[in-house]
Formats: sequence, C-alpha cells, structure tokens
Amino acid sequence: MVLAVTLPTPVQEPGINQRNKMNHKPIAKNREVNLRFACAARHIPKRLLHCALLLLLPVWSLAATPQEEVTSNYHRSGSNHYAYPIGVDQPVPALSAAPAGYEAFYMSHYGRHGSRWLTNERTYANPVRQLERADSAGVLTLQGQRLLRTLREVRDAAWLRAGDLSDLGADQHQAIATRMADNFPTIFADGAHIDARSTVVFRCILSMQNETMTLRARNPRMAITTDASYHDMYYMGWGYGEDTLANHIRHEMTLITDSIYAEGVHPERFLQTIVSDSTFAATHLDGQQLMRDVFDIAGSLQNHYQMDYLNLFYLFTNDEIFNLWRMKNIYWYVHWANAPQNGHRMPFISRALLRDMIATADTAIEHGDTGASLRFGHETCLLPLACLMELDSVNYAGSDLDNLHLHWQDYNIIPMACNIQMVFYRPVGGGNANDILVKVLFNEHEATLPMATDGPYARWTDLRDYYLRKLDTPTDWSASF
Repeated sequence: MVLAVTLPTPVQEPGINQRNKMNHKPIAKNREVNLRFACAARHIPKRLLHCALLLLLPVWSLAATPQEEVTSNYHRSGSNHYAYPIGVDQPVPALSAAPAGYEAFYMSHYGRHGSRWLTNERTYANPVRQLERADSAGVLTLQGQRLLRTLREVRDAAWLRAGDLSDLGADQHQAIATRMADNFPTIFADGAHIDARSTVVFRCILSMQNETMTLRARNPRMAITTDASYHDMYYMGWGYGEDTLANHIRHEMTLITDSIYAEGVHPERFLQTIVSDSTFAATHLDGQQLMRDVFDIAGSLQNHYQMDYLNLFYLFTNDEIFNLWRMKNIYWYVHWANAPQNGHRMPFISRALLRDMIATADTAIEHGDTGASLRFGHETCLLPLACLMELDSVNYAGSDLDNLHLHWQDYNIIPMACNIQMVFYRPVGGGNANDILVKVLFNEHEATLPMATDGPYARWTDLRDYYLRKLDTPTDWSASF
C-alpha cells in the first residue's frame, strides 16, 4: 500500500519564543492555529497572534476533516505525543447534571501518564549523528546547520531522561485532578477513600502523585492511599498478563506497518533542504529514518514548557505532515485497536483491567463506599480498554487502511494524560444495586456506550452484564493472519 501525496514547497517558519522573559513562567499554550509567519513575527507574542487569527477562521472549520484538523494544528500530528488538549486546545467539556434524585458516589478510573520525553534516546541521538556526518563532509545547507544546532540542544536536554514525565505532564494531572474534584464533590468528599495505583514506571508513579497531591490539597479530610507494585502489573500495564499471548500478533502488525513506512515515506525534498549533495545523501544517510526521527522530535516538543521556543514543523510541507501522521495513525490502529488485521483481538489484552474496574465498583456498591479507584498506566492499555468498552467510535473495525483517517484519529483517543472515568450514581439516601446508574467520561467528555442510555447514563447492572458477557468470550491468541 502506497500513501501517495503531492509535496508543495514548504513555507519556512522560525521558532517563536513563548516564554515570559520576566519571570520565566510558561505562558498558557493555545495550539489551535499553526503560525507560518515571516521572521518579523518572531517578536510578536504567539498568544496574541493565535487570538487574532482564531477570529479569522471560517465557520466550516468547526466541522473540519482530519486533514484540515492536522494541518491547522500540527501538534495533532504527534499522535500519541499530542499534549492533552482539554483546557488548552479544546474547552473543558460541559457535563450533564446528575439525574434527579441521584448523586455521584464512586469513580473507577484508568489514566495514561502525562506528557513525557521520548522513550528511546536513540530518537534524539541518531539524527544528530547523521547530520554530523554530513556536516563533516561539508554538505549541510544553512537550514541543515540550523537543524543540527536545534537537535543537539534537544538531545542534550534529553540526556538520561528517556521516558521521564515532563514539566507539562505534571501540570496536566494536577489540572485533571482539580476538575475531578470540581465536577464530583460528592465523590471527593470528607471521609472518602481514594485508592490510587500505578504501574512501576516512574512517569506513571509521578503522574499518580501529582493527581493525589492535588486532591489531598483540595480536601485533606479524604483518606488517600497510593501504591505501585509488580503485583498489579498483570492488569495495570503490559508484559505480565494476557497481552503476552499477543506478542506474535504485534510482530505481524509490525511487518505491516514497516512496509507502509517503507513505501510511504518520501524524504527526497526534505533532504534537499538540509543537504546540498544529493549523492552524499543517497549513499551516506538513511533518509527515511532521518525524516521520521526529526518528525517524531517535532511532534514531541509540545510536551515541554522549556522547549516552547523551538519549532521543527517548518521543515515539512502540509502534505508531508499529514502523510506521516496518517501512517502513525495506522500503526496505532492495527497494533492496539479493534482492527481486522489483528483479528479484532487486541482489545482483549485489557480484559483483566476491565474486570478489575468492574470488581472494585461492585465492592464500593456493596459496602456503600464513597471514593475512587484511580489507576495510572499507558496508552497501550487505555486504547484496548476503550475499544473493549466500546466508547464512542473507538471500536471502529474497518479494513481499509488508506481511508482509516476518515473514521479513526489517534489524537482524539490517546493524547498524553488520556483517561477514562466511570462515574457511579446512587439515589440520595440509599438504594440497592439495581438502582445504580453510571456514565463514562472519555478524556473528560461524556462518551457513548454500547447500549441504549438515558442521555449519558446507563443502568449499571445492564452495562456490567454486557461487559461480563463480552469478557467471558474466549480469545484465540494462537491464530495468525
């Protein structure tokens, strides 16, 4: 499969410094419009430019196509590196009022860690090595020299930080916790028990700590416990549970996506802008990998306040940005979602996680508890979980990868700090299990569920029975496709 595109000449864009030079405090980010301006724009605050240009957006942009969404906000092309947009790129969703006579009393949650550094230091180091090879040969253009300086700066900042939670990632979880407490004061109330658990990965532990410290500051009269143990990894993370049975499937999906990248990445124009000798570029550089690495770094810079002044998207055309994102979108779909290519099996690697969410809810209902079960992990768990729960259209199952982007967009599903909140309601003054209602917030908006509901609310016994029947369905992990 070849993802063909026409590549126009890019408009060069300088980096624009977003930091407040007086107090070194990062300015709030609004990334809704791309700023491809001349060098004179360097000294205009980007926040003011955003505000001015947002007024010029046509009405049809409210119903934009995925290509328009990506090219109007390049940060979306980061896929799973897209910084959590709620309260930044997107307004905080409005929530329905509690049903008459009901109050929220319990939340069962799974959330991805916040914004982080790239997980593989080679992604930072390899493009530097390639460009240094060209620099030693004297074939870097002025743009190539500028790129090398930027990549060295980013590489040095990332030294020994692969996968670490970033400054922005900490803020994301503090903000999510604040909205949780504001939205559901009867859950995060005096005497409530908040049980928070994390995978053993540092960025997840720190994400948990940022949320729980914020909740404790909001109400110190809650009992909050935290834990991070291999004991819980079989359902909280990956590599210890049913997901290990799918290793051969992921290998097969890698063959598919590697082939798509090999056919779909066209680095010739990109290389011409940074290397003056096309023969040297063809014989001494891995152009496809260089282009992919620089694109990954470009999409990751949004996750750091300290790198607000850096920009690498000017190196790519709109078509290149969209094409590279579309291949990433395919990667996430076939590897972790309900794709025919993987036999519709990958959602079931989160079977134990959904069972745990159901079990803890049943315990809270039985004991009449008030509080929350908070879990902190990874998008490689949350994406299969969202498919398994059939939230919104995440469980899409189309086979046409060329047009996947029209139906399924990873940036809407697995940005940094993505989260699922199951919110349970009971009649004020008591009631039994048959009276319990539930709604699910997916990245803080009210999600549709796989059954008829009264607005966002479903009867818990109905939703529970639906999920348990699905979880009891055997999965043949041995078959190959």
